[in-house]
Amino acid sequence: MAGNNWHYVLKFIITGDASVGKSSLLVRLTDQRFLANPDPTLGVEFGSKLITIPEENKIVKLQCWDTAGTESFRSITRSYYRGAAGCLLVYDVTSRRSFDNLPTWLADVREHADPHLTCILVGNKVDLCEDTEGTAAKRDRQVTTDEGEMFAREHNLLFVEASAKSGQNVEHAFEQATRNILDKVRRGVFDDDRSPGVKLSKPATTDLALESAAGRGTCCT
Repeated sequence: MAGNNWHYVLKFIITGDASVGKSSLLVRLTDQRFLANPDPTLGVEFGSKLITIPEENKIVKLQCWDTAGTESFRSITRSYYRGAAGCLLVYDVTSRRSFDNLPTWLADVREHADPHLTCILVGNKVDLCEDTEGTAAKRDRQVTTDEGEMFAREHNLLFVEASAKSGQNVEHAFEQATRNILDKVRRGVFDDDRSPGVKLSKPATTDLALESAAGRGTCCT
């Protein structure tokens, strides 16, 4: 390849309790498929994706680190927070416990990631609470949309509810966070040279094509 075919590289982390669907959100973003029974994440998993932001005339490469949600891997996953420019803070709308644990995850992220980090709160698994073609919902919703919005407002977060299974709002969540990061870059909040989570690239051409798929791997200790 003669040169990079994106304008920025942004480091994202995906965090939250175990079993809230973090790995499924990443696979939905990168591979456009749903993991019905994903294996527990051991340490971290990695995925990348090119997205386009038309109003900015920019193509952005997202480098996403999906972190384990169990305490035994906390010391490992914290090291991957460092320098992150974006974060998906995920809970399961059918699990009150995953919502109640959000302050702990958020405190960890804000302690170790870039101080100007953009964080979007994602209420996942909304598909489990919806009636489909006359079929009753599979689970009761334990966290209302209003509660999610209130938590986001109180902690200065973006907010969206999503479904990794259906794909609802998954790309939108990453795009919304990316737009916010690019706005910070434009305003000089993020420094291209000193912010490890935001890297400026020089595209090889001005007419760039968006890649349809990206690689995915694992990383653990």
